[in-house]
Amino acid sequence: MPLLAFSTSAPEGAMGSSRKELAHLSDEALVALVARSDDLALAELYDRHGRVAFGLALRVLRDRGLAEDTVQEAFLAVWRNAGRFMAERSKASTWILMLVHRRAVDRVRREARRTVEPLDAAPEDAGGPTAEEAAWLSLERSRVREALKTLPDPQREAIELAFYAGFTQSELAERLGVPLGTIKSRIFAGLARLRELLQEAIQEEERWRETPSTS
Repeated sequence: MPLLAFSTSAPEGAMGSSRKELAHLSDEALVALVARSDDLALAELYDRHGRVAFGLALRVLRDRGLAEDTVQEAFLAVWRNAGRFMAERSKASTWILMLVHRRAVDRVRREARRTVEPLDAAPEDAGGPTAEEAAWLSLERSRVREALKTLPDPQREAIELAFYAGFTQSELAERLGVPLGTIKSRIFAGLARLRELLQEAIQEEERWRETPSTS
């Protein structure tokens, strides 16, 4: 896997930090430096997570060239959007891998559209959900995102990496340095709590709809 084309050859003192100074910083601190246009901090993030990011992209795309391009795009997105990262919502590593996964999935869709013949004779509504279905799906995604924010950090991290970044439970145990049983219990407990929260949200919405209008 080739190195990302970020400048790492600037002499020490020419930028806000040197690679040696960055080595002890957390991922979140590095993202904060990237938000201040520190390209050495971006290179340090790539050194830490580039190989895992490439493995994730390769699992989704099944093509080394496409996976390399996708990782490039994702780390450029880190460069552009570092100022929007919020450490209180997720770990920086989780955020980076979610960017990689999102771009890999988008690329799969683009490649599929490129190879499929256009279906001119297909009904207009055959290709996707109706406006009502799309609105419902959007509401469901919003509910899940809000519910995830309420989970303890270990549970949220395990679920995000498993379901959004595509890691297996064994891979998560190795990556996070915890026993496999701990990963399983975190995911199980987190999903159970998510079901409770989503059910409560649905019940609350139903009660709101059943409340007679006073107007």
